[in-house]
Amino acid sequence: MRFSRFAGGFWRGPNARTAWVWTLGLAFCLVLKLGVDVATNRWNRWFFDALERRDGSSAMVAVLAFAILVACVAAVGVCIVLTRETLQVRWREWCTRRLLDRWLRRQRFYRLATGSAMPNPEYRISDDVRMATEPLTDFAIGLFTAVLAAATFVSILWSVGGSLDVTVSGEVYRVPAFMVLGAVAYGITVSTLIPIVGHKLSGVAAAKNEAEARFRFEMIRLRENAEGVIMAGGETAARSRLDTTYTGLVRQWLRLVRQHGNVTWVMNANSALIPVVPLLLCAPKYLAGELTLGEVMQLASAFAQVQVAIAWLVDNYRAIAEWFASARRVVELVDAFDDQDRATANGMSLVTRGISGDGAIHLAGVRLTDRNGRIVIDRAETVLQPGTRAMLGGEAGTGKSVLVRAIAGLWPWGAGAILLPETAKVHFLPATPFLPAGPLREALSYPAAPDSLSPEQLDSALDACGIAHLHSRLFESARWDQALSAGERQRVAFARAILQRPDIIILDDALAAFDEAGQIDIIDALIANCPGATIVNTGGHGGVSSRFDRQLFMQSSGGEGAILREHAGGEISLLAVVADNSAARR
Repeated sequence: MRFSRFAGGFWRGPNARTAWVWTLGLAFCLVLKLGVDVATNRWNRWFFDALERRDGSSAMVAVLAFAILVACVAAVGVCIVLTRETLQVRWREWCTRRLLDRWLRRQRFYRLATGSAMPNPEYRISDDVRMATEPLTDFAIGLFTAVLAAATFVSILWSVGGSLDVTVSGEVYRVPAFMVLGAVAYGITVSTLIPIVGHKLSGVAAAKNEAEARFRFEMIRLRENAEGVIMAGGETAARSRLDTTYTGLVRQWLRLVRQHGNVTWVMNANSALIPVVPLLLCAPKYLAGELTLGEVMQLASAFAQVQVAIAWLVDNYRAIAEWFASARRVVELVDAFDDQDRATANGMSLVTRGISGDGAIHLAGVRLTDRNGRIVIDRAETVLQPGTRAMLGGEAGTGKSVLVRAIAGLWPWGAGAILLPETAKVHFLPATPFLPAGPLREALSYPAAPDSLSPEQLDSALDACGIAHLHSRLFESARWDQALSAGERQRVAFARAILQRPDIIILDDALAAFDEAGQIDIIDALIANCPGATIVNTGGHGGVSSRFDRQLFMQSSGGEGAILREHAGGEISLLAVVADNSAARR
């Protein structure tokens, strides 16, 4: 199974010693529990034989012995709980860390969110990993216990039950090990019925989990965009969307309830029959005086233990179906990671990133596509010398954001080469900056440690970006993406860029939160505090363009993709040309 190949690494990698210590410790505790169960089974025979003989002293000794058995049961149970739950926590921790590592590596968390059919990867990492590891530990415990219990208690049924003589038409037929045969036949019958009755349970459970994730995502999305929804008067539409999503979730839950109902028919009938069937099997020999009352109770107890072992699938079928659904969702996420790697290995066209020898940004034969190979921007040829301030304009949908993301390393799909200085620090500032929750000084210094910057540096950056009133809030903790206005959030992001002193600053519609005067002020502050930085900007009012010495714009070519042009002394010169097939059409 693919899930076992992924999650089984817990017992093979650097954590193998810890994994095996807890696993073997749990196995040892389970063997002790089986020993206590066997002792309890023998106690049943002892106690009920004493009652049948009306032997009060023997019955009293049995009661005292039972107190010791209870203490042993409790102690072994505590040991099983500690070893089992510790193993579950450590295994889940290993799986979660491995998935997080793969999700965050190579910008997969960004690429899965842009054009991928993999929904809710965060839910799969948090909840599905838990639901795929914790029950599996319980299943392993149940299976291990079932095998040991079956072997142990079948031997008791065999030795104590003996054979049964059955008279048919005057002929006597001996049935050897009749209790064993009865227990096995009964257990197989019930275990066969469950998969037949509940064969749809796994698929229904998977659909329910997906619906749960979708509903949670809709609520999170509404909370994070609450202001925009309210300003657009979209509360009614948002409620209608949530109602629709939740209706789908309820429908999946009801499907699951119906499947559980079907399985419960068999499970409840089984629970009612298990105590009665062994008594009916033993009745002929007991009435014939061939079994004592204690032996009957011992056989009934052993029969029940064998049924627990044989019918392990019956008792866990619903949980197994739900586990399988969660395990499949985890594997789908792992497959999505692998698909990205295989696509690259199998020749998906990717932009080559290299090092420029002159400190400039070079776009050499760059052609950018989406994940499906559709051309967004054709082959581009240009050089941005160190300290250049380039303004990139153009109509909506012509690929401005795609181009600046490719320069920043966020958009890998395409061909050609993008060369950057070897030690260049690149800072990408989008229209909606990320501000982590916590003290404001951490949001300003992110991703560096807050202690790496002095209070004077923080105050200076706030002053430069026109938010000196936030000095007193540097140590205040809040959700800054909600506590600040859009303009304040963007000024904090510019202050963070100033504090990091990057060599290349890419602004993707980062000026949209300001009016024209505000755009000029914030760009002047950025230039003054990062004088040697190369700045590439998309968007902005006309007045701010005077702060840029290169004026580039994207223009639709009429064919596949857009082309990049530049104003040079009032004359337009071509910097990027369309592909050969597009040129032929023109």
